[in-house]
Amino acid sequence: MGVRPPSDDNDEPDVIEFGIAALDGKLPSDELTYPATADEVRDLAGTIEVPYDPAGHTMTVGDALDESTERHFETEQDLLNALHPVFERKRLSGGTSLLSQLRSLVPF
Repeated sequence: MGVRPPSDDNDEPDVIEFGIAALDGKLPSDELTYPATADEVRDLAGTIEVPYDPAGHTMTVGDALDESTERHFETEQDLLNALHPVFERKRLSGGTSLLSQLRSLVPF
């Protein structure tokens, strides 16, 4: 296993997006219109894998919708707000072992 050397093409650090930050960029905004129901969101985006922690563990939008109590979303922001607690619970319930903590620190 190797580590990729740092590139000199930008000075900004790598950013790892997870939870609703990662979901925001993956939603099919050209197909998904609001207001929308949970079923409509599931039909268009249910299989999208979203990382919920820095280690890259994922869950699908459909699974997140199943764990949410919200069934209607007036705007995309309402959808993100409804799914935020789901991703946060999943992140917090994830590995609290020493190995899991170390994995979250390693960028590969």
